[in-house]
Amino acid sequence: MMPEMTVAVDGPAPEQPQLLRSADTPLGRARVARGWSQDKAVRALVLLADAWGWQVASEASLKVQLSRWEHGGSRPNETYRVLLCSLYRATPKELGFDRAPQTAKGMRDRISTLESLVENLTAMLAAQGVQA
Repeated sequence: MMPEMTVAVDGPAPEQPQLLRSADTPLGRARVARGWSQDKAVRALVLLADAWGWQVASEASLKVQLSRWEHGGSRPNETYRVLLCSLYRATPKELGFDRAPQTAKGMRDRISTLESLVENLTAMLAAQGVQA
């Protein structure tokens, strides 16, 4: 039987060095949930691709791309989506890959729809005697 171990700490606990952070996106949360830095995730992507005989970008390029993917600045192509799903043991939906990319026209249409909604709600409030 192992003896019980206790740890005593005087004062407040120190801050954890190199706190893991990511964008609040499914892909970013998946990486942090595994306790991985972006560097570690990139190395794992490269090792997985090598094991499968797939060609991928350099580690330096992948680190930039991973940051863009996690922040929604761009979307990974099919090769990287497959690698990321395998690496994180997640479905495309769990990593946020099921959403269609926004086009400029799609964004303009959405903005127009939202503007119309605001105008209609403002008119309805005015008709009720409520100032917006």
